[in-house]
Amino acid sequence: MTAILGISAFYHDSAAALIVDGNLVAAAQEERFSRIRHDEGFPVQAVEFCLKRAGLKPENLDYVAFYDKPVQKFDRLLETYISYAPSGLSSFLKAMPVWLKDKLWTQDSLYKHLTGFEGPVFFPEHHESHAASAFFPSPFRSAAFLTMDGVGEWTTTSWGTGRENTLSMLKEIRFPHSAGLLYSAFTFYTGFKVNSGEYKVMGLAPYGRPVYVQKILDHLIDIREDGSFRLNMDYFEYPYGLKMTSKAFEDLFGGPARKPETPLTQREMDLACSIQKVTEDLVLKIAGHIRRETGEENLCLAGGVALNCVANGILKKTGLYRNIWVQPAAGDAGGAAGAAWYVWHKALGNSRNPDGNRDSQSGSYLGPEYPNEEIRHFLVEKGIKYHEYRGKLPSTIAALIEKQKVIGLFRGRMEYGPRALGSRSIIGDARSPGMQSVMNLKIKFRESFRPFAPAIKSEKVSDWFEFEGESPYMLMVAGVREEKRRYPENRDLFGIELLNQVRSEIPAVTHVDFSARIQTVHRETNLFFWQILDEFEKLTGVPIVINTSFNVRGEPIVCRPEEAFTCFMNTGMDVLVLGDFVLYKTEMPESGQDSGYLKKFELD
Repeated sequence: MTAILGISAFYHDSAAALIVDGNLVAAAQEERFSRIRHDEGFPVQAVEFCLKRAGLKPENLDYVAFYDKPVQKFDRLLETYISYAPSGLSSFLKAMPVWLKDKLWTQDSLYKHLTGFEGPVFFPEHHESHAASAFFPSPFRSAAFLTMDGVGEWTTTSWGTGRENTLSMLKEIRFPHSAGLLYSAFTFYTGFKVNSGEYKVMGLAPYGRPVYVQKILDHLIDIREDGSFRLNMDYFEYPYGLKMTSKAFEDLFGGPARKPETPLTQREMDLACSIQKVTEDLVLKIAGHIRRETGEENLCLAGGVALNCVANGILKKTGLYRNIWVQPAAGDAGGAAGAAWYVWHKALGNSRNPDGNRDSQSGSYLGPEYPNEEIRHFLVEKGIKYHEYRGKLPSTIAALIEKQKVIGLFRGRMEYGPRALGSRSIIGDARSPGMQSVMNLKIKFRESFRPFAPAIKSEKVSDWFEFEGESPYMLMVAGVREEKRRYPENRDLFGIELLNQVRSEIPAVTHVDFSARIQTVHRETNLFFWQILDEFEKLTGVPIVINTSFNVRGEPIVCRPEEAFTCFMNTGMDVLVLGDFVLYKTEMPESGQDSGYLKKFELD
C-alpha cells in the first residue's frame, strides 16, 4: 500500500487530500471543520479526517506533498518589493512576520503537525499542482490543460499537455500579469471581497451592459491573438499595496470603489458585465491557441478562473474541443489533491487507467459522512422530534418540494470543492416564480440578484437546456431551451428591474439572460439525489429542482448534523433531512433559535 497526503495551506481555502494506491479516498477543506470561511491555516482537522477515513496514522504515510514552493513565493515577494520600493514598504512589513514565523518553514511545519511521519515531502510548483488536479483524475488518456488563477509562485497562467501519466508544461504567463487578479481588481472595485466575491461579479454581469469593454482593452490589458496578455500596472496596486486598484483606475472608471454593502448601481452592473466579457474572450483566445498548438481534442481546466462557469459554458458551446473537464475543486483547495496526484503519477511513475467516460473523482463526494445511528443519537440527546421514512424518503421529499417547501438536505459524504452537489444542499421548486427571492432573502440572507442552479437528471439535460453532455460539478452555464422560455412583455427593462420577470417554465433557476448554471445528476454517483429528481418528475413532469449550498451568507457549507440543525432552525427552511430522518419546522421548539447566529459569520 502507498499512501500520499496532499496539503494546501497558508493563503486561502486550505485543504487536505489522501490518495491510497492511486485512488482519491478522502478530501476536504479546513473551513468545513473550523467554521472559518476560506480558512487559510494549516488543515489540522481536514488531515485528521482524511487519515481517519482510511484508517491510517501519520506514521503510515509514505509521502506528503505540499501544493507549492514557499521559497519561490518568498522570492517573488522580495523581488516585487525591490522593483516597487519604496511604494510597497507597508505591505512588505505586514507580510514579513507571517513569512518569517511560518511560511518559510513549511517543511518543518508539516513534520510538526504530522507527528510520526518520517517520509519525504514533495513540493510541486503551484501550477503543476493545478495541472495535476485537472488532468490526472480526468477521463482522458491524452488532453491539453489550462490553469489560470491569481498567482502561484510566479506563474499566473499555464498550459500544456497530459499524456498517460505525464505532464508537459509548454507555456506560462508570469506575475504581475494575471487574469485572475484582473478579475479580482473588479471584484474589489465593485464592492465585493477578493478571493470570495468573484462569483458575485459573474452573477451580476447579466444585469449590465458591456459598455466598458473597450476601455478595459485600451487601458488595462493587452491581449494578443494567441491569448497571451500583459496588464498596464499603472492602474493596479496589488503588487505592492494593500488594495487592488490605483487612483488611475478610479479616474478611468469615474470615481472610487463602491463601499461594501451599499446599494448596487448600474455602474457596478456594467463593470461586472464588461470584465466578464473580457475574461470570456481571453479564455476563448487562449483555448483556441492551445487547440492549434497541441492538436488535442480534450481540455482540462483548473485554477480559480476555471470556476468561472459562464466562460466554461461559452467555451464548450464553441465546439472547439470534443470534451472539457473541469476540476470541481478548481481553486487552491484542489491543489491538495493535485499535489498528491503529482507524486503518485509524475514523481513515482505510476500508470493511469482512465475509462474515457467517467472521471476518477467519485462525484467529488469525498468528505465525511454521518451514519444514521450517529444522527439518531444526536436527535434523541437533544430531544428533537423526527420522522423516519427510509425507503419512501425520495418520494416524500419530492412531494414536499411540490408543495413549495424548502428542504435542507444533509445526507451522504460531503462535497469537496465550493459547490454543494446534493449532499449538503438546500433544494426547492424551480417552477416557482417567487422561490429565488424567498431563498435569497429569507434563507440564505444574501443579495437578491444572485441566481440559483438547477439540478437535473443527467439524461434529461438536453430536453431543458441548450447543452449536450455532462456538468456534474455545476461548472457549466448554458441557455434554457427556446421552447421553455417566457419573454416578458416589457423588454426595455435594465439592471435590477429584470429580476422579477418570469423568463421560463423554471423561473427560479433561469438568470436574466436565460442562462442557468447546470448540475447534471447521475445515478452512478448520487443515486439518492437522482431518485428525488425522478420522483419530482413523476409528480410534475419537471426533472429539475433548485440546488444551493447548505449555509447562510458568510458561513462555510455545513459539515456536521448539529451545524445543519442550527442553520435549519435559524433560517426560513421548512424541512430538514438528516440521513434517513425528517424534521419539520412546525414541530420544532422556538428555543432552538440562536439570535446571534447570523452575526457569527463575516460577510463574504
